[in-house]
Amino acid sequence: MLSVRKLKKEYGKKQPFIAVDETAFDLKKGEILGLLGPNGSGKTTTIQMLLGTLTPTSGSIFYFGKDFFKNRSEILQHVSFASTYTSLPYVLTVEENLKCFGRLYGFSNGMDRALPLLERFGMLEKRHSKVSSLSAGQITRLMIVKAFFTDPKVVLLDEPTASLDPDVAHDVCKFLLEQREKSDLSILFTSHKMEEVAELCDRVIVLKKGKIIADDLPKNLAKSVSTHRLRLTIVDGMKRTISFAEQKGIAFQVNHRSIVCSLKENEIPGFLNLLMQAGVSYASILIEEPTLEDYFLKIAGKNP
Repeated sequence: MLSVRKLKKEYGKKQPFIAVDETAFDLKKGEILGLLGPNGSGKTTTIQMLLGTLTPTSGSIFYFGKDFFKNRSEILQHVSFASTYTSLPYVLTVEENLKCFGRLYGFSNGMDRALPLLERFGMLEKRHSKVSSLSAGQITRLMIVKAFFTDPKVVLLDEPTASLDPDVAHDVCKFLLEQREKSDLSILFTSHKMEEVAELCDRVIVLKKGKIIADDLPKNLAKSVSTHRLRLTIVDGMKRTISFAEQKGIAFQVNHRSIVCSLKENEIPGFLNLLMQAGVSYASILIEEPTLEDYFLKIAGKNP
């Protein structure tokens, strides 16, 4: 559905800055592909080039086997976009905005398509309200309606749940899975909510400083982190536990009677044995495996 090869975006001439550095990836039919990376890694720049709102320095983009630069208008009839960081004309109502976008896609009955989605996201009563009167969360839901009511084949979503309450964000994720199941839709999805990415995405590509540094399943990226979290609720011996952790160079956090230590999996039995020999007693123990968020923090340089 989408094929990107050696895509590059460079700014400036005397001291050039490379925002996206010859990235290459494919988006398959019916696939939800995560695009992750720290701030400034090139995610939004990549999406802007995929939409044609930013011209690449070099490289190629093909949708449906067709050159995007030669068939932009035709291709964009089947591609849509939603982002927390963009909005719609504030002086128009919800309905006026959707009618305008429907006409751009050649739909005379645009509202017939949009009304079920407005109802789904609790926006039906706002159809005659100006966009300027909507909350940030309502605008985000409207953007999602706008992205899907045109029956696209490919949807590019740039942090679509960033301003939503957890329950609404969960419903949006459920909706995306339903749409994929219903129409074999292909979705490129960026988010800083790692639980969403792990739940939604079939595959994840990771950008850092404009380059792709990983392309794998979410669970495999999480497994690449060797550190586990050992969470103990201490009954007696917190000071001894802290002392042992410091002696061993183990990172830890203390919260009242609980301590969370970051260890490699093979280090956990030895540490627990050391505590037992020192007479430390604890009421509960929990060993947490690495998550996609741990991987993200690691590549962002915020975890060891």
